Amino acid sequence: MEFSTRIIHEDNIKDGSGAVMSPIILSTTFERGEDGINYPGGYFYSRYDNPNRNALENKLAKMENGATCVSFASGLAAATNVFQSLKSGDHIIIPDDTYFSIRSILDQMFAAFGIRYTLVDMTDLAGVEKAIQPNTVLIWMETPSNPSLKITDIEAIVRIAKKHNCFTVADNTWATPFYTKPTDLGVDITLHSTTKYLGGHSDILGGALIFKNADERYERIRAFQKLGGAVPSPYDCWLLCRSLTTFVARMPIHSNNAMQLASYLEAHPKIERVLYPGLTSHPQHPIAVKQMQNGYGGMLSILVKGDRSSALKLADALNLFTHATSLGGVESLIEHRKSIEGEASPTADNLLRISVGIEDIKDLVEDFKQALEKI
Repeated sequence: MEFSTRIIHEDNIKDGSGAVMSPIILSTTFERGEDGINYPGGYFYSRYDNPNRNALENKLAKMENGATCVSFASGLAAATNVFQSLKSGDHIIIPDDTYFSIRSILDQMFAAFGIRYTLVDMTDLAGVEKAIQPNTVLIWMETPSNPSLKITDIEAIVRIAKKHNCFTVADNTWATPFYTKPTDLGVDITLHSTTKYLGGHSDILGGALIFKNADERYERIRAFQKLGGAVPSPYDCWLLCRSLTTFVARMPIHSNNAMQLASYLEAHPKIERVLYPGLTSHPQHPIAVKQMQNGYGGMLSILVKGDRSSALKLADALNLFTHATSLGGVESLIEHRKSIEGEASPTADNLLRISVGIEDIKDLVEDFKQALEKI
């Protein structure tokens, strides 16, 4: 079956009632068999496994063409479990413009355990290879990056990683499997904040790791999930599976709207620069063409002419774009990232990150038109 058909029809829960939609199994515990040892239903405690979580993980693994999936209560919980799978003294390479909370996790949680990292511009392949140390075990990618939308050549980074016996993780939250499948490009683990486009409605918190192979690291991370307990609730798993049924319908609208809005803003005299991989002006546009299909995503960033004040005024003057954190919902959002990340952030003061929703593009452009006239 085709991608969209499989998401809707495969791995759903059948309980014998004839319900068309999968039920929510809220029970935290499950009955033992007559022998008092085994569990005929395959489940014994919801921290370890749950029918709704099992259905979700099967769907996500297939969406990314992976062997298996481990889901979590948030995207950062998923990232934390990857870092927990390392050992003291290990070294990581991460993008110089990675999602700022990744750096915060490493600085505040893992530095005391002897895990170190180097920030590298992932578009500089020679720089990536030069940053590899004898104890480097992991190269972390994020493409498009948050919030500067750099595009990493995934296959090239995978080749470097294999050459130096490193494993790879790609944060695919922004590209989603609709546009890019890192597993097909050789990545070992694909990460998602399922809060974003996979959830799609700004009402679910979750994360997931999809593994190319069900290897020893997968087994270790699966054990961390079960023992650590940072698992999504049955309701969140059910809600996310519900959201996935409209995933293929939503994503083309996000991308088409973002492309049109980016083109409009790039030509506006009050905008210094537009960062969007679908524009030919983007420095990694050829790489985006090579590894992104079906469009270039629903995220873009703009640099407003002026300073922080100018950027904040523009965000405040918009009516349809809500000034709020997060992204990937059907509604359009805009955010001044520097003020949320703090002064240590490398993000420019005049940068606004835009999550383009699925409203009518004419209304979105008109909203920016009236807002730009006010600054």
